[in-house]
Amino acid sequence: MIKLNSKTQDAVLFYVLRFISLLVIGLLLFIIFVLLKAAGPAIKLNGLSFIVRKEWNPVEDQYGALPFIFGTLITSFVAVLIATPISIFVALFISEYLPKSISRVISLMVEMVAAIPSIVFGLWGIFYLSPLMKSTIAPFLKSTLGFLPLFDGPSFGIGILTASLVLSIMIVPTISSICRSVFELIPQHQKEASFALGSTKYEMIKMAVLTPSISGISSAVVLGLGRALGETMAVTMLIGNSPIISKSLFSPAATMASVMANEYTDANNPLHVSSLCYLALLLFFITFLSNLFAKSIVKNFSKIG
Repeated sequence: MIKLNSKTQDAVLFYVLRFISLLVIGLLLFIIFVLLKAAGPAIKLNGLSFIVRKEWNPVEDQYGALPFIFGTLITSFVAVLIATPISIFVALFISEYLPKSISRVISLMVEMVAAIPSIVFGLWGIFYLSPLMKSTIAPFLKSTLGFLPLFDGPSFGIGILTASLVLSIMIVPTISSICRSVFELIPQHQKEASFALGSTKYEMIKMAVLTPSISGISSAVVLGLGRALGETMAVTMLIGNSPIISKSLFSPAATMASVMANEYTDANNPLHVSSLCYLALLLFFITFLSNLFAKSIVKNFSKIG
């Protein structure tokens, strides 16, 4: 067996790690190249006007991405708005209130939600959440908040709000697990110092736990947003798959991922296929922007700290 000295081992490790890193970057660039090549005809024909067009009619070769961009963004943002406070409360309860022996079990159960296949969430949404939305949740929201355009119009059980509720459940484990890890990094002496100054439990959590963790919480939220942006099956089953733009959260819509899942296998027209790849490229770009935004948040809060 050949024995390597320490300098040779360091050199081998360096080149192996560099090769793997370059391989990942190369794979990313290759995916972008394939998408650009496949979307080339649609880009050449429509250009950037593809982003602002509302029509999507493969029969007449009319393709516009705006309804799908709207559906993707609105479902993801509503899901994040619902999931963020729940995730923070769950993380705080596990890290600050439960005993260590119980918190490990509860945190494991919360993280196991992330292992449930998305199609299972979709079936649960169809057979339970959708009827509940139609019979109970939507009438309640209309009677209390019906003066807002967001909660106006008929509800058929499936639509933007139903898909967003399921998405929020799916991203809670992602956000809560990262927030819990951030909270557990807070030094114990920092919490004890807050108590020594006469703080209550609420004040200690506010000053010694939440305030130093803002950058970590922001990163967790944006990672949850990235998870929601790319979700396909559950959203496809619950959003209604109509390429329309509506003010009401009860109305059906479609996302970029859902239209690709629905139409790619049946797309026979080359321009149709190219337009779907153009949508995939736009989804990639939106996800990239969300990750870039997360990094900027962390960087800015680190400077403040």
